Amino acid sequence: MRSYRTLFRTPEFTPFLLSFAASAAAQTIGSLALGTLVFRATGSPLLTALSMFGPHLAMLAGAALLLSAADRLAPRAILTGLSLVFAAATAVLALPGLPVWAVFVVVLLQGLVASLGGGVRGGLLNEILTKDGYVLGRSVYNMLWGLTQVAGFATGGALLVLLSPRTCLLLAAGLYAVSALVTRLGLTARPPRSTGRPSVAATWRTNAVLWSSRSRRLTYLGLWVPNGLVVGGDSLYVSYAPDSAGTLYACGALGMFAGDLAVGRLVPPAWRPHLATPLRLVLAVPYLFFVLRPGVALSAVAVTVASVGFAASLVLQERLMSLTPDDLTGQALGLHTTGMAAMQGVGAAVAGTIAQLTSPATAITVMAATSVTVTLTLAALTRNDPREATATRPATAE
Repeated sequence: MRSYRTLFRTPEFTPFLLSFAASAAAQTIGSLALGTLVFRATGSPLLTALSMFGPHLAMLAGAALLLSAADRLAPRAILTGLSLVFAAATAVLALPGLPVWAVFVVVLLQGLVASLGGGVRGGLLNEILTKDGYVLGRSVYNMLWGLTQVAGFATGGALLVLLSPRTCLLLAAGLYAVSALVTRLGLTARPPRSTGRPSVAATWRTNAVLWSSRSRRLTYLGLWVPNGLVVGGDSLYVSYAPDSAGTLYACGALGMFAGDLAVGRLVPPAWRPHLATPLRLVLAVPYLFFVLRPGVALSAVAVTVASVGFAASLVLQERLMSLTPDDLTGQALGLHTTGMAAMQGVGAAVAGTIAQLTSPATAITVMAATSVTVTLTLAALTRNDPREATATRPATAE
């Protein structure tokens, strides 16, 4: 499948994207509003970064406890339920007088349940599309995420000029409710991909299977660590440029869109495996210039160019799918998304701490330099790794 026309003729692909778009718009508008609310209340770069990306840390707990449900429960029901939970939680965040500690309790609970979302959506996309359409479909999925971020952060920034952060949070809650409705009405009720009841034990067993392969381990680390370090630096936009954070986030989303378009549609499949390391270097190197404390215009250019490198995830996800049995794709992709999100949360905490002790510009530069170092190390390890042609599933995996 190499054309968008064929892709969009695939049944359920369009409603799948629409439900995701509503959820992504809610996330971007809501996170910017929440970060602004916390920054105005505390003036702390660390707490602001954690309010926007700290919930990703809670996804580690979800990865350890809940991920078996990604393949063992009906996907439409899970996605509908998750959107409704997020709508309710976001409405709670909009309550006047909610103390900062209570804000963090709510967003950490959101992170815990969100650990299921990436795996369920990724596994469902793998069912909706044929094998040869996965990379193109995933690139469209990622491009939609980028476009939604552009529109969401730009709209969120404009709304925050006109409305209060709490009103913007209520709008985000409404968008989550729209996502639930589109999911329920637009997608077919499918059975679970795997048999057995979801449980903590099943989650641990399958995670152990996925982690047992050296090739998969290196792929996961490549997906998680360089990305998480750079996003940790991104979490400081509000404290680096309080009046232009929405612009920087929108520019980042635009760069991500361009990268996914190029890799998903224009790059020949035979070239993609060779792009993982170059793209991860592109993701980090432009941020090294933040050591010069550039103004908003130059920062926006650096952010746009760097964000093209997020397309490395497409290349590595394709490799991960080639190493994973079909009935474990949901949990495999769930482990990817939760691990990546958790690393982003760690990155936000580290970057926020460095910024608290030095400055946001210094913290962004340090995170970028560390990402470059990790990427080069992983590239050296991968060169010495004979790629597995197939993934072997032990008998313990149910």
